This record gives sequence, C-alpha cells and structure tokens, in this order.
Amino acid sequence: MLFVDLLRLTVLLIGAAATVLGAVTALAAGQESSSATLILAAGWWTLAIVLGGALGSSSRAGQAMARALASARTATSLPTESAGRVVFLRLWPIGAFALIVGGLAWPFPQVGAVGAGFAILNALAWRNRERAVSAIEERDGVRFYVEANSALQPIRLIRTPGLGRDRMPAGHPPPPPPSGRGEA
Repeated sequence: MLFVDLLRLTVLLIGAAATVLGAVTALAAGQESSSATLILAAGWWTLAIVLGGALGSSSRAGQAMARALASARTATSLPTESAGRVVFLRLWPIGAFALIVGGLAWPFPQVGAVGAGFAILNALAWRNRERAVSAIEERDGVRFYVEANSALQPIRLIRTPGLGRDRMPAGHPPPPPPSGRGEA
C-alpha cells in the first residue's frame, strides 16, 4: 500500500472518529440536566482545533515524516502485501479508541468530549503529512510503500523507483521545440 494513501486514510478515519464521538457526546450530554459538559466540550474542541492547526503546519509535517522516510529501505520491486491487511494492522487502534471512548461516553459524556477533542487535534495535526510525502516523492521520483507490521511498532517503509513519474502529466502538452533563431 502506498504510504500517502495510508496517511490520507488515517486522517479520514480519525476525523470520522472525532465526528462520531462528538455526536455521541452531544447526545449523552443532552440527557443530563446540566450544560456544563457541552460548554467544556466546546472549549476543548476549540482549543484542539487551534493546536491541531498549529501542529499540522506544512513545515512541521515535513519534519514529522523525515525519520520514517529516511529509514525506508530501497527495493526494485513492488511489495506484495495486501492493502487491506496493511490498513488493518496499522489502523486498528483508531477503531479500538473510537469504540472504547464511544462506549464510555454514554455514562460519562466528559470522556467522549475529551476523546473527540483528542481526535480533532490528531486529524488536524496529520492533515499535511500526505502532501509532504507526495512532495518528496515528486522531487525524488520515488514511491514509498508500507510494509505490513504491527501498529505498536514503528512504521517500516519501502522506497521504490517512481515508475515513469518523470513523464508529463496527462493533459499537459510537451514543451515546444527550441526555435532555430539566433543561429548563424
């Protein structure tokens, strides 16, 4: 599986978890007579948006990906791992987090509020990492693939040649040939 696809899917899943947890928190807190949980949740979610925006800046995204990309091993053939297996092995903690926090949010809406804010912060902090990796792939003419390993271990990447990435993108005409003017 391409690393940029895994990063994109990670952000989408964390954002979906934040949305579900926010909805569960609002429903569970609406059953209480006090609105303190909703006020606390709104404040924490606002802070999470601001922090996530700052942590997810383009310059920080490139720095965050540097070690993983630098440690990628080089291969001349594409990995044979199933994309579904890689996704499950790497992203199951997001689902476990959403299920556990979502279950605790019904009796304790504050837990859901904190969990939703944590997910918002992480989704925003990771939002530019896919673009940073894509920029490096374009610059170097390579592709990064994810090796299947546990989510509890550091990610292992495979660096492969870009396979024709030096060609012009579809829809772009080739540059005009040099004119013969100025020659004697």
